[in-house]
Amino acid sequence: MDLGEKLEILADSAKYDVACTSSGVNRVGQPGSLGSCAAAGICHAFTPDGRCVSLLKVLYSNACAYDCSYCVNRRTNDHPRATFTPRELAELTIGFYRRNYIEGLFLSSAVLGTPDRTMELMIEALRILREEYHFRGYIHAKTIPGADPLLVERIGLFADRLSVNIELPSEASLTQLAPDKKKAAILRPMGQIAVKSAQSRRELSVYRSAPAFAPAGQSTQMIIGATPETDRHILNLTEGLYKKYSLKRVFFSAYLPIVADARLPALSTRPPLLREHRLYQADWLLRYYHFSAGELLSEEEPNFDPYLDPKCNWAIRHPAFFPVEVNTASREELLRVPGIGPKSALRIVQARRMQTLGMAELKRIGVVLKRAQYFITCSGHTPAHGTRAEIAGALLDPKAFGVGVQQMSLDDFAAKPLPAAAPAVHELAEHGVAASKAAQLVREEALTCLTRRM
Repeated sequence: MDLGEKLEILADSAKYDVACTSSGVNRVGQPGSLGSCAAAGICHAFTPDGRCVSLLKVLYSNACAYDCSYCVNRRTNDHPRATFTPRELAELTIGFYRRNYIEGLFLSSAVLGTPDRTMELMIEALRILREEYHFRGYIHAKTIPGADPLLVERIGLFADRLSVNIELPSEASLTQLAPDKKKAAILRPMGQIAVKSAQSRRELSVYRSAPAFAPAGQSTQMIIGATPETDRHILNLTEGLYKKYSLKRVFFSAYLPIVADARLPALSTRPPLLREHRLYQADWLLRYYHFSAGELLSEEEPNFDPYLDPKCNWAIRHPAFFPVEVNTASREELLRVPGIGPKSALRIVQARRMQTLGMAELKRIGVVLKRAQYFITCSGHTPAHGTRAEIAGALLDPKAFGVGVQQMSLDDFAAKPLPAAAPAVHELAEHGVAASKAAQLVREEALTCLTRRM
């Protein structure tokens, strides 16, 4: 098998992994070295499934010793197999960089024999890149659960970001669908990376020449929709991972049915892209809007509303919090208002030191007044008095009623994928209703239901 054939197989096998980020490092260039980690220097390319990536995203090998039922690379699946050598992978990366195709590498792998053997081969490939080719570009490497801690420490000295995929949201699902993987084996390297990264930051603050360990931090990925866990369970787990392991990102991957198995959704099942979208929105609220998982979902409402983004849903459930006075409210209070984001809230706090803010000033600042006008006051005056139906119409997410829209890049402004449409729209379309008519009917029903709730 030549290098081109290997690349075709292993790049295709890597497309299901969405935890592909290129931010967090700005390594200074040096004479005689290759690559740049500056965010502006990262180029982008679209994969066949619509995701935007900026790195050569590839597996070291797809010849897996494990038999995870949801994975296309499981050992019992009849699938073309390939494996690089460390030097092949290093030379391929350098060749792509010199042709200006990429600015870095995203490297994962199936378990080739044992976790330790797989990690040793990946480390050797990264060593060749860093020490022989003096490549200083961005490298994101996946850590193989179950590998020796010394190998995790070694790969962290070559990679900018490490990640350990948690795969499924609960230990019960992991036991059922991935019997070769154990929760403890996944969480152990997460804890090691968190401790070692914090230690490395402390050492670098004292000694500039100290070796950097995974300076861009760590991330993980969860598959959504393959198992019965609720959004509440997933969001609580996400919040816990951020707090305990200081993760930079938790990525959600809508399950794409690619393997026939009685324990998994049927092959005809649509990927839950809208659900994935809501979880990314909620993740954004956890990280930048000071919400907690307990505020967004409850035992009575364990899943997100498909037609409302989580912030608007929270606003409807907490009418006593509003209206918020934009000229006196704290930044944290402003962030709770639909239509006001972190940048807008900061601009409001800065601008009101110089003047009293009204609707014209808020519009210039960038506030989405279509939504915000019903939840704020300006110097005691309410900008708009809408009916319940008008407010509901402003809050409904128009993206939930679009048909045939692909996912956006994970590198866009909010790093959130765009849903294809609400499931009800697809159901009507499958029964012969025109797509535009189906979207209209579902929106009217959603508007009626939301108006009754308010």
